[in-house]
Amino acid sequence: MDWAYLLGHLNYWLFIVMMMTGLYIVIARGNLVKKIVGLNIFQTAVFMFYISIGKVTGGTAPIFPTDMKIDPETVYTNPLPHVLILTAIVVGIATTSLGLALVVRIRESYDTIEEDDILDIETRIAREENREYGDAMGGRA
Repeated sequence: MDWAYLLGHLNYWLFIVMMMTGLYIVIARGNLVKKIVGLNIFQTAVFMFYISIGKVTGGTAPIFPTDMKIDPETVYTNPLPHVLILTAIVVGIATTSLGLALVVRIRESYDTIEEDDILDIETRIAREENREYGDAMGGRA
């Protein structure tokens, strides 16, 4: 087994572990706050992946010299993934804050943030509305 290869790609292994952890939390947990935390872990794994693919071995920062005499042999690191991640971080913060604000409103309305409890409450409300509608229609519903 080539340990140098495995250790050289450690960031990709961490990306996979983090992504699967985040996905598991989103799918397996019924608590809405835990689901948001799982989405943030998943999102961080994607950030790590994009930054990893932007790294070029032996590359330098993509800043041109002031005299504009560019050596054609110079290898530059790709700046695009890093720029995309800056935007994604801002979007991630906004999405997380919106999600947490929705959880607060859900808690105020249903007095719980557990997904199963909310579904039970919604089912009970729907049954009561159907019963009331049937009574209003004279039992023809």
